[in-house]
Amino acid sequence: MFKISLSAGHAKTTPGKQTPDGSMKEWEFNSAVVKYLMAELANYEDVAVLRLDDPTGQRDIPLQERSDRANAWGANVHIDIHANAYGSTWNDACGIETFVYKKSLKEAYSLAQKVQSNLIKATGLKDRGVKEGDLHMLRETKMTAILVECGFMTNQEEAKLLKSDNYRRIVAGAILAGLVEQYGLKKKAKQEETKVTSYQLNDQEKRMIEELTKLGITDGKNPERTVNQLYLWKVVYGVIKGIREGKIK
Repeated sequence: MFKISLSAGHAKTTPGKQTPDGSMKEWEFNSAVVKYLMAELANYEDVAVLRLDDPTGQRDIPLQERSDRANAWGANVHIDIHANAYGSTWNDACGIETFVYKKSLKEAYSLAQKVQSNLIKATGLKDRGVKEGDLHMLRETKMTAILVECGFMTNQEEAKLLKSDNYRRIVAGAILAGLVEQYGLKKKAKQEETKVTSYQLNDQEKRMIEELTKLGITDGKNPERTVNQLYLWKVVYGVIKGIREGKIK
């Protein structure tokens, strides 16, 4: 089982982590991306996901508690999701960047580069690159870990994107693409759906069904349905019963 821990940075109640006009809390963006990413990962074989932040946003779970949970669970990869800020007023700082710990192994750099590349390709925002950071969730986790900053809350144009459900889905999809590229995750096989087309009965078929219904062999409903074993048993039983009762000779 390949284990991925995810953390939406901060909480809805964390002071100061919001757009300058207060129209969006950073956690609202972070949480939505985590939710969409978890839904996508559910479609992949042998992948387990653990969310480390409070899904309600009411409690800003301490970083030590988050990293301890990821370590105890034995995650193979950790991804921390954030929206960036430069100061607390509107300004021109912009773009996306991905962080790794300065002493990370090559795998973390490789994953970070793939995620960063997919984010830039999907969003078209400025590429601020892969950077080193002495950040708790990168330093104190024992697995490959990256932290993504997906746009600036303090940039008016990027704030509009961060508030957009479509952009949140795009970001989740780009992070997923990086994971798939790095680890070769395989999608679960889809069960083939049987197509049922509308069927027009001819007169002979209608008379046949009417007679079989009278004999109690069928209910005459849904003649085009796929026959399963239970229904076939019912038909056979109806024939046997009809013979026993003298209705069928």
